[in-house]
Amino acid sequence: MDLSKAQFEELIEEMLRRLDEDPQRPGLLKTPHRVAASLRWLTRGCCLDADKVLREAMFEEPHESMVLVRDIELYSMCEHHMLPFFGVAHVAYLPNGRIVGLSKMARVVDIFARRLQVQERLTDQIAEALQAALEPAGVGVVIEAYHLCMMMRGVEKQHSKTVTSALRGAFRDDPRTRDEFLRLVQGGYSLR
Repeated sequence: MDLSKAQFEELIEEMLRRLDEDPQRPGLLKTPHRVAASLRWLTRGCCLDADKVLREAMFEEPHESMVLVRDIELYSMCEHHMLPFFGVAHVAYLPNGRIVGLSKMARVVDIFARRLQVQERLTDQIAEALQAALEPAGVGVVIEAYHLCMMMRGVEKQHSKTVTSALRGAFRDDPRTRDEFLRLVQGGYSLR
C-alpha cells in the first residue's frame, strides 16, 4: 500500500485518537507530520541497494590481511514492536584481491539497520552483502545492541545487551582467524 504523505499523517492522527489523545491539542498539532517524517527517515534503508554501494567503491588490491571496522554505531527499529534498538557493529573481511572503501562498510550497516528489522537478520544481511560483493576469503560480523522493547516494556531489563554474530568462510572454518577476529572485536589491540 503506497500512502501519500497526507494519508500517512491521517493514520497517525487516528492512532493518537485511539490512544485517547486529542490530536488538536497544541502539543500534538504537528505530531502526525513529525512522526511520518521520522518513520520514513528511520526506515529509509529498504529503498537502498547495499550491493550497489559496495561495488561503487571496490578496488583491486593484493592485500590479504584482515580488514576490521569496529564500533560502527547503528540505530534500527524492532519489527515486532516498532521500538528502537541501538548499539555497535564490528565488521571484518579477509580480502581476496579486492578491498572496499572503509566508509562503505558503515554505509552497509546503515542500509540494513534503517528498516524494520530483527538483530539476527541484520547481522546476516551485512555478512551476506559483503560476501556477495567482495567474494572475500571470509567475513565476520558481530553486533551488540540494546533493545528498547526489552528495556521500556515487557521484562524491563535495563542493562541487557543482545550480541549476534555471522561468520562466513575463514571466520567460520579457521579457528585462528575466528579467534583473532573475536579478540580484535573485544578490544584486544588498541592504539592508545
